[in-house]
Amino acid sequence: MGVEGREKQKILEAGALALSGQLGATVQRLRKAYNLSLSELSQQSGVAKSIISQIERNETNPTLATIWRLAQALDVSIERVLQTTEDEPFLEKTSRADTPILVSDDGKCRLAIIGWIKTVEWLQFYEFSADPGGVLESEAHQRGSVESLSLREGELEVEVAGAKEIVRAGETLRYRCDRPHVIRNLGPSAAQATMVCILKAAAME
Repeated sequence: MGVEGREKQKILEAGALALSGQLGATVQRLRKAYNLSLSELSQQSGVAKSIISQIERNETNPTLATIWRLAQALDVSIERVLQTTEDEPFLEKTSRADTPILVSDDGKCRLAIIGWIKTVEWLQFYEFSADPGGVLESEAHQRGSVESLSLREGELEVEVAGAKEIVRAGETLRYRCDRPHVIRNLGPSAAQATMVCILKAAAME
């Protein structure tokens, strides 16, 4: 191999090493974001636990098939798994007119969906408002789901499976939402709150 060939090989090896290092960090970051253990990711992807561990520690260069299996298990594209951390800044703005709004059956409660559509299956953000007398009834979400309600104005009553709690301005109430739950505005003024629903919290067993 000539000098040019050796230099090209060095460049290829350096590029492969950089890609491998980024891949390991990305796999580990995504795995932890989904709260998955090495064993759980192994079961879901069909990739041996020891191989995943080696990938995260940058001790091996996985095949494209292995990367594809991990991407499928982590519900992301191969491009995202392989992308570098030096991406362009991410800026995405939604106007008031483009923000979806859900209205309760009585027309007195509104949920403005302010969360990112890509996280809707496991993490949801809402701006919640309720006129006096407003009632929002919700069916049970998937097992382990938790809702967090941070009240800015007014006073609300939250009922979960028969248990009731009052939350006032400046307070945050967290509760299981994997069973039927109701939010009521029993006060004389409108209530404003930020609501976060973690659908895969598995925090309450």
